[in-house]
Amino acid sequence: MVFSISDLEQLSGISTHTIRIWERRYHALEPERSAGNTRFYNDSQLRRLLNIVSLVNAGVKISKACSLEETEIDIFLKNEMDKTVSKNLHFENYINQLVKYGFEYNEVQINKLLTDSIHNYGMTETYKNVIYPLLIRLGLMWRRDVFCPSQEHFLTSLIRQKLFAVIDSLPNNSNAKQSWLLFLPEDEDHDIGLLFANYLLRLNGHQVIYLGPKVPITSLDHALLKNPISNALLFFIKSRSFPETKKYLNDLSAIFKTTKIHLAGNVKFIEQLELNQNINWFKTLNEFEQTINTTKNAN
Repeated sequence: MVFSISDLEQLSGISTHTIRIWERRYHALEPERSAGNTRFYNDSQLRRLLNIVSLVNAGVKISKACSLEETEIDIFLKNEMDKTVSKNLHFENYINQLVKYGFEYNEVQINKLLTDSIHNYGMTETYKNVIYPLLIRLGLMWRRDVFCPSQEHFLTSLIRQKLFAVIDSLPNNSNAKQSWLLFLPEDEDHDIGLLFANYLLRLNGHQVIYLGPKVPITSLDHALLKNPISNALLFFIKSRSFPETKKYLNDLSAIFKTTKIHLAGNVKFIEQLELNQNINWFKTLNEFEQTINTTKNAN
């Protein structure tokens, strides 16, 4: 794929101004130029930028991060992958087998593994110990160029199907006192975490209005007009520029004047934000579970 510098800003959360400084001062990236002298970048340049950002977030100085060779960055990514290895051999076996069959585009075996794990451990434990660490590992494998986007899309689409199936088996409690509106911003389409939140809320007897990914902020008013909403939950997965994010959150606060806003997702990015008073940040899945259990008892 071909990316503009503004695409890199959206995908990495690093401003175009900073990217240009990194290019000029540290030779972080080497963009190609169009006939009109416009910068453009390929997949490998995007991966390199994301890896540099990961190194900086891990405490490596930008000058050092930009000077590392690809082999050195690969070692760093491999060490990050090692952190996703489960101490429970049963869960680790599921993860390894799912990766293996993802490479092979083997839908039958992937469905069998997911079904088996859900049957043995339930969806909640399967998500925490198999699906979530698998997603982290797949992202790192893509950045090491050992797992291609089509393989990742194939595997995650099957995970989404399983989540839809278990959600469909649960009632949506329209009589619950606490109602939740779930959505992703207009530039976000990775909805597996949001789907799992939908599952947990319904499992605990809450009413859920699920809007899904890529929801225009201008359409949220309409959902409020049609339904009394107690809580709004959204995920930030991508990094983005801080001024853009601040404006988005301010606009949300203006829309949800009497609704509690909950934010989850990219910890490294969210922890750098100044959140408005009516915005709660779920730092961990346990915090989310505790909150919905508390509000469940208030129903």
